[in-house]
Amino acid sequence: MDPLPQRWLHVRGVGARAETIAHAFRNDGHYLIAACWLHDIGYAPALVHSGFHPLDGARFLRAEGWPERICGLVAHHSFADVEAELREIGGLGEFENEESAVRDAVWYCDMTTGPNGELVDVHQRLDEIVWRYGPADVVSQFVSRARGELIAAVERTERKLRAAG
Repeated sequence: MDPLPQRWLHVRGVGARAETIAHAFRNDGHYLIAACWLHDIGYAPALVHSGFHPLDGARFLRAEGWPERICGLVAHHSFADVEAELREIGGLGEFENEESAVRDAVWYCDMTTGPNGELVDVHQRLDEIVWRYGPADVVSQFVSRARGELIAAVERTERKLRAAG
């Protein structure tokens, strides 16, 4: 039995979303697609080491020979740096945190895809995360601190997509 069936629904939605917008990123579209399909790989039980899925996923991908750019996009997806700080987990600094349209688009795909793979508004997504974890959870604290930057990344990506037609 699949230990993470709902996570897989989300990942499939995020990956599919990336495939539909990759054309707007020209030669970088394949990085966007790969990072989106792989962004939550660190949740796989066999890969859990630090207990922080962006870091565990990025380390696994590096060990498997994936390009460093993909590893960095996975490590830092959806402003993971804030949650790592709240959890007092080091290690994300092992991976480059690029500030780019591709990074924003990875965040966009994650933050506009609900837990069942459905398209959602970024505000709905962030509210759903807080509801699912509860207001006292560190994930909800992360959402509170990261909300502005996550929304800004989504808005930058939406502008890019409109410009690309």
